[in-house]
This record gives sequence, C-alpha cells and structure tokens, in this order.
Amino acid sequence: MKSVYITGSGLFTPEQSISNAELVAAFNTWAESWNAKNAKAIEAGEMTAKALSSVEFIEKASGIKSRYVLDKKGILDPERMKPWLPERPNDQPSVQAEMAVKAAEQALNQAGIRGDQLDMVILACSNPQRAYPAVAIEVQQLLGAGGFAYDMNVACSSATFGIQAACNAIQTGQASRVLMVNPEICSAHLNFCDRDSHFIFGDACTAVVLEAADVAQASDAFEVFSSKLLTQFSNNIRNNAGFLNRCDESGLNKADKLFVQEGRKVFKEVCPLVAEMITEQLQVNGLQAEDLSRLWLHQANLNMNQLIARRVLGREASETEAPVILDRYANTSSAGSIIAFHLHRDDLKTGDLGVICSFGAGYSAGCLLVKKV
Repeated sequence: MKSVYITGSGLFTPEQSISNAELVAAFNTWAESWNAKNAKAIEAGEMTAKALSSVEFIEKASGIKSRYVLDKKGILDPERMKPWLPERPNDQPSVQAEMAVKAAEQALNQAGIRGDQLDMVILACSNPQRAYPAVAIEVQQLLGAGGFAYDMNVACSSATFGIQAACNAIQTGQASRVLMVNPEICSAHLNFCDRDSHFIFGDACTAVVLEAADVAQASDAFEVFSSKLLTQFSNNIRNNAGFLNRCDESGLNKADKLFVQEGRKVFKEVCPLVAEMITEQLQVNGLQAEDLSRLWLHQANLNMNQLIARRVLGREASETEAPVILDRYANTSSAGSIIAFHLHRDDLKTGDLGVICSFGAGYSAGCLLVKKV
C-alpha cells in the first residue's frame, strides 16, 4: 500500500480579534436591555431573567481568552449580536473559498508544489456556506487544480475525516496530490445571546497538502501511517439549520437553528470515548503512550483536552506534549487540531510520533497517527 505524507500545512487567521472582556461587555449590555424590556413578565414569573456573563466564568468553563473573527463590529453590537458578512455576487469568490485559498497557498508553498499539480481538493468543515455548487470546486478553480473536488461535513471531526479520505484516494490511485481545507466561519452559527455558549467559537481556516510518498518533494513531512474514525449518534451537540426550515416558518427563530449543546453530557461522554479510541489505536500498532512526542488534540475546551491527555498518558501532559491554541483562537471546529499541528510541529525530529485527533457533533471522532520522516 502506498505511503501518504503530509507535506504542507497552512493557516488563515482573520485580522480581527475579540477579547473575553469585550464579548462580556456586549453580552451584558444586551442581557440588561432584554431584562428591562421584559421586566413585568420576569416579575410575574412568566419569564426568567438573563444571567450576566463574566470573564472569570468564560475562562474557568473553557480556557478561552480571545478569539479571531471575520467581523468584530456586528458581534459586539448589542442591537445585532451576530457578524455582518455581506452576500457577494456570484462572480466574486465566496468568503470560504477566499479563506481556503489563503491557507492553501501557505500549504502549497511548504510542500513545494503549485496549485495546478493538485488532482483532488476536499473542503471539510462544519458548515459549507451554500448547498451547491460545492465550495471545494470553487477552490479547485481558483487554484488551477485538476482532477475533482467535493465538500464534506463531519462537524468538528471534518479535518481528520478529510485527511483519511485523501489518504484513501492516494492509496487507491485516484489521486497523487490532495489539498484538504477547513474554512470555519463558526461565528456565523453561534448564538451570541446564549450565556452558556456565546464565548465558544472563533473563525479560521487550515489547509493540508497530502502526497504519495513517491512524488513528495518536501524535506519536512509527516507520514500518516494509521487512522481510526468513529461515529455514534447523539443529540447533545446539534444545529438544525437547513433548507427545510423555510417549509415551517414557525421554527425559523428557534435557538436550535444555531449551535446548541448539552455541555456537561458532552464532557462526560466524549472524553472517555476519545481517550479509549487513541489508546486502542496505539495498541493495534504495537505502541505505548510514551512513544508519542505530541498530542495535537481538537481545541474545544481546555478541561476536555487535559482530561483526555491525562487518560492517554497516565499523567498530566506538558504544554509541549499537548499544545493549546484555543486560549487565543477559541474553538474553531475542524480547524482546531490542524492549527495546533501547524503551529507546533517544527521541533519534532525524524522518527518522532504524534497523534492528530478531533471530536465533536455526531458524535464523531477521528484519530491519525503520524511520523516525522
């Protein structure tokens, strides 16, 4: 079977950033205004007053201190509480395609190849911005790539599932060079009026170039030598937005048309599932936890990452062993583990092993074992 290398990675980071203090100020202004407008109903027990948020609450619950977003002004406007992203004409690049191309150019440069040398493009993210034509095909055109392209969605696990799909294509001879991109505009499906989740997400885009070992030219590469994918149905993380919404207008304004979750249940159920998955994959490959030099975990919640790393390693992980980027990026869905990989890979030496792992709605989880070559 052909060996597959990750020969390049890229990252697009939006220029605008929102601190916890800024986010809290906007939310509390909105909440106080809502409480004032509904004071009589609250006093009568017909409604519940909105609790205020705080910087301390956010950092304790998540470990997040700030996040990058495409539009800061709209999110921080108490009269709007969502980003302002104007619709573009069809003859202009879409927002996600533009993000993808910027990240892809870095990855291609690192791999030492051009866009026209690609023969497959996968766009994997939580929410492609339209139904069709596939945004991946738009990225393919903008980069001058050949072959074929498609969108895929496995929520926060989209990147690891996308890498596995690329590996499959290369190993079966359908492609030799694949670009996998993750343009995540998470701020667009986040309810900034929900105290329990208004701080969770940020925006970013990552890109990975995968090549058959016999055509790879990059000197700095990682072999994907084992992968494991898992799904298990759960309603604990859900977003009901879709084309059927217009067929029942009564539900258009329900909170479930944006991101909703049962956070405590997710924590309780997902952490052991992921830790066991990684441990089992190591055992299948005749490896022990101490053989790993790096854990590039999904960047959703600091407490989750620390618990998963502790269960896998049997001890607390150092910041070097399990790097954290969610403190400044927040949860960027499928892009999170790839941001961690992109920013914390250069110090590894030939032969060093690592795991790229993502997990989220579905439930879904993807785990890739990689080796520096």
